[in-house]
Amino acid sequence: MTIAEGGKTLIRVADDGCGIEESDLALALERHATSKLDGEDLVNIRHFGFRGEALPSIASVARLTLTSRVAGSDAWEITAVAGEIGAPHPAAHGAGTTVDVRDLFYATPARLKFLRTDRAETQAIGDVLRRLAMAEPEISFTLTDQNGGTPRQLFRVNASSGDLFDSRLARASDILGHEFAANSVLIDAERDGIGLAGHATLPTFSRGAAVALHLCVNGRPVRDKLLLGAVRAAYADVLSRDRHPAVALHVTCPPERVDVNVHPAKAEVRFREPGLVRGLIISAIRHALAEAGHRSTSTISDAALGAFKAPDTPRHWQVRPPQRPSGAAVQAALAAQAPAGCAHPGWASARVEEPAPTSGFAEAPEAYQTDPDPDALDLPLGVARAQLHETYIVAQTTDGVVLVDQHAAHERLVYERLKAQQAETGIARQGLLIPEVVELGTDADRVLEHADALADLGLGIEPFGPGAIAVREVPAILGQTDPGALMRDVADEIADLGTTDQVRARIDAILSRMSCHGSVRSGRRMAAPEMNALLREMEATPNSNTCNHGRPTWVRLGLDDIEKLFGRR
Repeated sequence: MTIAEGGKTLIRVADDGCGIEESDLALALERHATSKLDGEDLVNIRHFGFRGEALPSIASVARLTLTSRVAGSDAWEITAVAGEIGAPHPAAHGAGTTVDVRDLFYATPARLKFLRTDRAETQAIGDVLRRLAMAEPEISFTLTDQNGGTPRQLFRVNASSGDLFDSRLARASDILGHEFAANSVLIDAERDGIGLAGHATLPTFSRGAAVALHLCVNGRPVRDKLLLGAVRAAYADVLSRDRHPAVALHVTCPPERVDVNVHPAKAEVRFREPGLVRGLIISAIRHALAEAGHRSTSTISDAALGAFKAPDTPRHWQVRPPQRPSGAAVQAALAAQAPAGCAHPGWASARVEEPAPTSGFAEAPEAYQTDPDPDALDLPLGVARAQLHETYIVAQTTDGVVLVDQHAAHERLVYERLKAQQAETGIARQGLLIPEVVELGTDADRVLEHADALADLGLGIEPFGPGAIAVREVPAILGQTDPGALMRDVADEIADLGTTDQVRARIDAILSRMSCHGSVRSGRRMAAPEMNALLREMEATPNSNTCNHGRPTWVRLGLDDIEKLFGRR
């Protein structure tokens, strides 16, 4: 693809496909002529383009040239200017088709006022091309900017080879960066005929904006609110709200179970069973993250290693034995540092003993002394060896060192324990002395359809006349809450996404705060058994790589990397 001035003066799309016959060139520029539907089955849509409006619409507002050649025949070209279609004539062209659009909207100049700057339009074109490339890893894509007549390649990915998962991962790495492959987990799930495949990153590998969420439905890239909301819900417990994951997911389902004709740009879809698709995405991502175990995100380890700085020393130095001052020298120094007029007899006359030769290591406190355990060294988080600043636990593994934030780690453990207890005993309800009547208008019936799901969350509601509901019970853990405001938030969420996660999110937020206040604080001195018990519980708890706020709980430094810091490798 080649563009100039953000596509305003030139948009050229070329492929090396099968081409178009001469007899079909003129027909391709007629409205609806390229539709691939016969009108009998509008549900079973298996094609990407089915309206037949794109080329005729472009030809009516710009200067369009369509050139194509079928293998084994000559190339032909046809031109359309502001909707006036000429006759096909012979041309020079390789196998495939090229669509050349110049002077976009020259026939309707008022439309030019609605275009953004050249840079913004170029970025939008690049985003569209990247999403197409993510959906089709077996095809090569190139984007070239030809401003000023000097071509400049903006984007290029080559066709990926190998099996389906390998090719998709290679294409995702080309688009999202090579670190994506090292910090992602495989997603492969199926439920009731709907499949989900692709890759999603670990929680500690996140972005500041939702620019790396790539979702495809039956090979079509989409930006659907239901799918995006499901991805965010899957990371809700392990990622901060101001951070976003990077995913490349492909949803496959029978065409009759999804409507792809609900958005002019086909960027959104509607599923016949939206709850099934949402549940599949959430459970598949959470299951994959839990199965990932204690994988360390490479970017965090690299950042930690980069933070270590070697002392400023000459390039060539001599290793000399340490020199200790004599007792007389130390005594003279103490005398010189004594305050003026000090009459303390022991200040200047104190006898300083020569220090005994030592190995250079101070004896570790009793709380930190642990016997080597070869079996424990093989565990993901190893054996606790020390505590730094009463905040960080230093653990040793067979091939490296692990640094653990004790407060963040224990906060996640307490949070998961509270959630498990709540799931086992259920959410306690608090009955209202006087039921709260909430007017919701047309949203009341939609909310009442989810009454059973809300009851499982501790929110008891029932109809109370046209357009109103009565709130009789609220989750006890919410304490003093406004039932009316809560129900209006729930109604807005159901109308927007068709889910009732608002109540669940509030309950989880309270559990998160409880776990934060009830966990081990920074500054507490821990004994070796306590530190090792914390490490073992982290290994047995899912999602313990991050705290409730999305921060990493531990960092791993490989022995090879540490040796490189000291020039041993």
